[in-house]
Amino acid sequence: MNSDILIVYGSSLGNTRFVAEKLQSLIQKSDLKGANDVSPETIKAYSTIILGTSTWGVGMLQDDFETFVEMLVQQDLSGKTIALFGLGDQQNYPDTFCDGMGKLYELLQDKGVKFIGEWSADEYDFASSKAYREGMFVGLALDEDNEPDLSDYRIEKWAESIRELL
Repeated sequence: MNSDILIVYGSSLGNTRFVAEKLQSLIQKSDLKGANDVSPETIKAYSTIILGTSTWGVGMLQDDFETFVEMLVQQDLSGKTIALFGLGDQQNYPDTFCDGMGKLYELLQDKGVKFIGEWSADEYDFASSKAYREGMFVGLALDEDNEPDLSDYRIEKWAESIRELL
């Protein structure tokens, strides 16, 4: 550990890992781990945790995150700062766009954490999302399937906003 910021991702096809790696390059002094490599001791060691997951099928968390979240919600997260990013598919799954990120938010909202990094839902075309609250997403929403050309810009702007809040 060389920082107080941990980026945790779950990635089946590599897209979420790619985003997590890009974020690590933009958020100085952050550590990066796959969800399978995170223990309760790891969680205790960081005050800020950035969590990234894709949404699979009809609103499911990425496989690695299913197991990770079971461990995470059992931890004392009081006082920790949490930022979320999620990947989804607006065209094929418009009713569950980035629901994985929304599920993380729902699971952690009563755990005494401070959420940062909400993101405007403008410029997205989806029907419904568990990650959507009052015109904003609870974190950075990305669609690598249909809007990969917008991802770099969104990642850079979001990372900038996170850096300003830390």
